[in-house]
Amino acid sequence: MKILVFTMLTAFLLPYSPEVSEPFIIVNKSINQLALFDDGKLEEVYPVASGATEELTPTGLFTITVKAKDPYYRKKDIPGGNANNPLGTRWVGFDAEGTDGRIFGVHGTNQPDSVGKYVSNGCIRMYNKQVESLYERVPTGSKILVVDTGKSFKDLYENYLQEQVQNKFNY
Repeated sequence: MKILVFTMLTAFLLPYSPEVSEPFIIVNKSINQLALFDDGKLEEVYPVASGATEELTPTGLFTITVKAKDPYYRKKDIPGGNANNPLGTRWVGFDAEGTDGRIFGVHGTNQPDSVGKYVSNGCIRMYNKQVESLYERVPTGSKILVVDTGKSFKDLYENYLQEQVQNKFNY
């Protein structure tokens, strides 16, 4: 009986640590970098391009809803795989501002010199080879956090985990 009571008490006293095994992306617009966490570890940090103005790339926690190889560029009717297609070789779309993942996304580019700069219409641009790697590692349903802050990726990830703990216990 004492062991059972001790076990129950320690379960409530020990801090809860959520298991996050699926990939999680953080984009920090202040430094134009994207971090990929997987199994709770920082796996990769990539340079990116973001909105030409601060408000063009929305901030918040979003869900990846659409993925496409050689995406079609609807605005200018440019087929996927075409060298003139500004979306590059992959599209990883997320549901920012109530959209369905076809408006905002992480994608490649046919303008590699733009990576690292503030030049897009709201999307997050990556080098094609790097977005291809990201595309393979991140399934739909994964979360992406877009921020504009001086905090480190590690601190941002830990804050996200803490919020998940709070949400779990705040029915």
